[in-house]
Amino acid sequence: MSIHNRVRKIHRRNLGISDEIQNASLHPVLKRIYANRHINSLAQIDYSLDRLANYKQLKDIDAAATIVADAVINDRQILIVGDYDADGATSTALVVRALNSFGAGKVNYLVPNRFEYGYGLTPEIVDVASEFSPEVLITVDNGISSIDGVNAAKRHNIKVVVTDHHLPGQQLPDADAIVNPNQPGCEFSSKSIAGVGVAFYLMLAVRSVLRDRDWFNAQRAAPNMADLLDLVALGTVADVVPLDENNRILVEQGIRRIRGGKARAGIRALFKAAGKDVRACTSTDFGFFIGPRLNAAGRLEDMSAGVECLVTDSDSVAEDIATELNQLNVQRKQIEQGMLGQALDDMNVLLETLDNDQLQAGLCLYNAEWHQGVIGLLASRIKERYHRPVVAFANANDDSDSNEIKGSARSIQGLHIRDVLDSIATRHPGLIQKFGGHAMAAGLSISRENFDAFKQAFEREVESQLSADQLEEVVETDGSIAPDHMSLETAEVLESAGPWGQQFPEPVFDNQFDILHWKIVGEKHLKMQLRHNEGGKTIDAIAFNTLEEDLPSFEKIHLAYRLNVNEFRNIRNLQLIVDCMSATEQ
Repeated sequence: MSIHNRVRKIHRRNLGISDEIQNASLHPVLKRIYANRHINSLAQIDYSLDRLANYKQLKDIDAAATIVADAVINDRQILIVGDYDADGATSTALVVRALNSFGAGKVNYLVPNRFEYGYGLTPEIVDVASEFSPEVLITVDNGISSIDGVNAAKRHNIKVVVTDHHLPGQQLPDADAIVNPNQPGCEFSSKSIAGVGVAFYLMLAVRSVLRDRDWFNAQRAAPNMADLLDLVALGTVADVVPLDENNRILVEQGIRRIRGGKARAGIRALFKAAGKDVRACTSTDFGFFIGPRLNAAGRLEDMSAGVECLVTDSDSVAEDIATELNQLNVQRKQIEQGMLGQALDDMNVLLETLDNDQLQAGLCLYNAEWHQGVIGLLASRIKERYHRPVVAFANANDDSDSNEIKGSARSIQGLHIRDVLDSIATRHPGLIQKFGGHAMAAGLSISRENFDAFKQAFEREVESQLSADQLEEVVETDGSIAPDHMSLETAEVLESAGPWGQQFPEPVFDNQFDILHWKIVGEKHLKMQLRHNEGGKTIDAIAFNTLEEDLPSFEKIHLAYRLNVNEFRNIRNLQLIVDCMSATEQ
């Protein structure tokens, strides 16, 4: 069997249900789901705001809050420097809105164009920032690796507060304050918090300092910080950070506000542009519909449009921008599909040269025609297809003559991709110009002439860290569902029981079915009518982005799937979303 036609193994989670969960008044399927996600007490699914980790746990938070509060009280120029993804956009919008609500009179923001300036607070960005004459500069979702940029800001006599969540290098920037739960010596309990979450915590601390100084009064009321949680929820899910307990509280509280009609104009407009009902918002909507539209601005043009969409209070302005973002997202999809086709063709050529499908443990791809803003998505698609860590490269600034190429890396469970790059940089000094990121995603720059050397080093490093078992993709499921629980009611219960996301996955089940009928819809999606093997219940199912070689040539099928509420013309029905399928029981 060729590797692109491989059958993924299905493994059923089967963790024991605690007495507290077993005795709780929960749906029986949900009890099993929670147990499989290490939920042993009801407190772990209590998403009340008073259970949030305290901001005082964050190292340097008091110093950072004091600097910002001083700037607010003394009417100083404040500049926020963000990142060009959804986390950066929501972080930037959150700080702008919070400072304005505090009564700050001089607040501006700057999001570097990725094609001109690259990532983070660089000296070049500081030169641009200096045109705003800021006295205080706040980075959001970046800055922890901006050694030279912070030094440049200090030469301009600008105070710098770094807020970030990315992993630090061996050296920290010489900022006036750094708020990052992953910096050495920080005891904050949620190491997985997104950049927008860190920004939210800083604004909580700033409000506290302003309260202590009697800044708020009858004319200038202290704002309700919960009003910002729709932004926190969107940025957290869109950045695909692990949904630990603290992140689940932030996301769930944001979703509740959105469903309750308290979303800001930009989020309402993005839902409308995506054809989604904002009143039925879920974390899945953030990840698959809203986040990509916001990210499209930073991938293809400039993230300023995304920030403006989230900052404005005008419905008409927000809808105009959301329409523009939607068009960019369509363009992004077209570019991505073209790049993916090229990459798969290259992979097929490679596979033909291999014996017994012995594909490298790590994949490294480069094409001079690829769009720099979309290589991260391409790396994700190739990773999903071949279950290998992937680095995809494109020319810097989309310049065909550029000697610098930029890579976007995506990993699989069991391999910390930033640590891999760190190891390569240590073993091969000068091979990587710069890098940074997380366990599952990272970015880097190298010289084009060093691509082959990097490719070899990457393949060796990944091979040394991953076993053959880890390279064999396993689909984790929560077991089978009996016919009496395979219902719209169960799907609705699971939908509302989230938020689901990274490391707190949406429930997946597996069962045997008979295929009664199938057809291709939308040119690339497989629509099936199935009959449950136990009891004869008929159910609709759909497998998205199914290639011709994946189509079933058999009458009986074993599926790993998710329960989905499919609403069409105000009629809600149960539908299965297929994750993987095979002709035989695993």
